Amino acid sequence: MSLLTNIDGVPLFSTIQEALDWGAPYGITGYHTHIFQGQIGYMGGANHAQATDALGGVTNNTNY
Repeated sequence: MSLLTNIDGVPLFSTIQEALDWGAPYGITGYHTHIFQGQIGYMGGANHAQATDALGGVTNNTNY
């Protein structure tokens, strides 16, 4: 997987498929995007709240 960074503890990937694959075990679908260092990154979940909720609401901005 091509991990770009983590935002609020959630991985940001370089491809849509990686984001979808990450979300599947958490029972979430879809993806949304973030810009990281000028590059579009993909995160599992239809929105950021869904992604962080999948991890139990972790909101730690390390590696942002």
